[in-house]
Amino acid sequence: MEIKQEDQLIRWLRIARKAVRWLLITLVVLAALLSLFILYLRSQPLPKTDINETTTIYGADNAVIATLYKGENRVFLPLAQIPKYVQQASIAIEDRKFYEHPGFDIKRIAGAALTDLRHMAKIEGASTITMQLARNLYLNHDKTWMRKYKEALLTVQLELNYTKPELLELYLNQIYYGHAAYGIQAAAKTYFGKNASDLTLAEASMLAGIPKGPRFFSPFLNMEAAKNRQRIVLDMMVNEQYITREQANEAFAQSLKFASPEDSKGKTIAPYFRDYVVKLAKEKYGLDEEAIEHGGLKIYTTLDPVMQQKAEAAVQKYLPKDRELQAALVAIEPQTGYIRAMVGGRDYTKSQFNRTTARRQPGSALKPALYLAALENGFTPLTKIKSEPTVFTLGNDETYIPKNYGDQYMHDYITMGEAIARSDNIYAVQTHLTIGPDKMINMSKRLGIDSPLQPLPSLALGSNPVMPLEMTRMFATIANQGQKAEPLAITRILDREGKPLVETQPQIQQVISRENAFLLTHMMEKVFEPGGTGQRVHSQLHRPVAGKTGTTDYDAWLGGFTPQLAAAVWVGYDDNRKIDSFADARQAAPIWANFMEQALTGKPASVFPVPPGVIPIYVDTGSGKLASQDSKQQELMYFIPGTEPKEYYEAPKVEKKEAPKKEKSFWDKLKFWN
Repeated sequence: MEIKQEDQLIRWLRIARKAVRWLLITLVVLAALLSLFILYLRSQPLPKTDINETTTIYGADNAVIATLYKGENRVFLPLAQIPKYVQQASIAIEDRKFYEHPGFDIKRIAGAALTDLRHMAKIEGASTITMQLARNLYLNHDKTWMRKYKEALLTVQLELNYTKPELLELYLNQIYYGHAAYGIQAAAKTYFGKNASDLTLAEASMLAGIPKGPRFFSPFLNMEAAKNRQRIVLDMMVNEQYITREQANEAFAQSLKFASPEDSKGKTIAPYFRDYVVKLAKEKYGLDEEAIEHGGLKIYTTLDPVMQQKAEAAVQKYLPKDRELQAALVAIEPQTGYIRAMVGGRDYTKSQFNRTTARRQPGSALKPALYLAALENGFTPLTKIKSEPTVFTLGNDETYIPKNYGDQYMHDYITMGEAIARSDNIYAVQTHLTIGPDKMINMSKRLGIDSPLQPLPSLALGSNPVMPLEMTRMFATIANQGQKAEPLAITRILDREGKPLVETQPQIQQVISRENAFLLTHMMEKVFEPGGTGQRVHSQLHRPVAGKTGTTDYDAWLGGFTPQLAAAVWVGYDDNRKIDSFADARQAAPIWANFMEQALTGKPASVFPVPPGVIPIYVDTGSGKLASQDSKQQELMYFIPGTEPKEYYEAPKVEKKEAPKKEKSFWDKLKFWN
């Protein structure tokens, strides 16, 4: 019996030895397979994912003027700029073993499974930060075994491809905090109106509790639940020894100052300008819509937020509240072409149509192009044409009969300066036909008018529609002594990593002589003097300005400039309804004058610089000759040498008549005989 027992023991030992050997072999094979599988996962690229990130538009002062996003408001923030309190609070409440496990917290998963079995329901979750990241980056939230399998594989891949700090950075920029806020930066702005880098312990612990249930734990929706959740976060931070109990109690007791839900949506400064910038980014600089709306771009613009507010205020102040009258205003810095303000309508919420890029008839506001062409073709500021009702005979026996506004004529010869100030249409058409219509078309294009123009007699009176933006460019070119600067709204565009996609510089081109630009400017100053069409706003202006009014049956304009700023204002109706000449048509001038004065507040008044190629001369206004001591009225005028008058005014000599001889009286004759 003992021998049989010994044989049986030996047999069991042999079986055990074989089992151990096969177990070891199996473990080695499994380890090898696991290693190969991990190496395979390590070699495989992660699925492509585009983290939607909010694009930010900045003004000239680097202040945010608008944000662009659809659905997901997210601004990526490097981990170095995220406070330790934010990192610690998120780890404490979401995954306290984050820095220790390889992506899965086995103990936590087992505990959650037992809890779920005990209650026969899914009560407790065990997702780690890496697992949540895998789900949010690449998967949906379907509760299927296939989704869980993919989540596990992606979790391993994430752990193999990223360090723990990198994973935490991705998580804090990806997670949803409610109210369209994705990532900690958007959450900080949404709930507290501040940058994430400025969050306190109390604020960080409040935000860390929201991702568990953004709707239930939002302080905007349920403050009691949010505070209870904050207490849990702080307690967990104490347990992990991130903070002391005293710090936790102090943070919980702290009164938090929340941003209002309306403020959290973000306010856009200059919405018409924002749309214009987006259109430029697409059409001029070739960026696709997805990159603009979700690419986390930083778009730096030329807009001056202070000037923009002044422009919007001027439009609101003078547009009648009881009518549907619309307005457009564009302001450009002449030396650079930078667009400093843009108002495309009276109310963006009611109409998103940008009228600064819509074509309307400019009327007499386009005449500066005509008179610059005339100065290049033999006219001088003293060239005279008679202002009277005139019938112009064209080819094929056609006639053209322009009229002055209100049928007001001087019935005398007037100079170019007088014609500009009074906006005399007879002078303009005669000039246009004398130099040839092609001359005005060419000059208009040189000054920045790209809209198509027709060589018609009525072009002198602004019959072809143009854009307010083009008109502003024309006035800016004259203000810049004949140097045209291409309008610029964007200075640079950076991608989400800060690499430049677009960089611009002012493009300057001399298109007319400095001398002619100054001669015209000097004459356009008279528009705001007594007798000029802009005299009604003379009292509002306290610095040298030059400009030109324009009125049609459907449009009212005023464009002009100082040496520092050019602007054009259009007023009219979208449906081409006729404007009221005594009410609607008078609104463009005060809008322009108010804006120019307010926009340049604090800046010294500047005179228009006189180029060396012109000479000042006092002229007798009645005769057009050089002023003399006989002149009763004289005016300082400027000329290009060789075009100035050569003769001095002499008062007409009055011939002395001999007094008629007086008939002698009877007594005188009697004396003579004596």
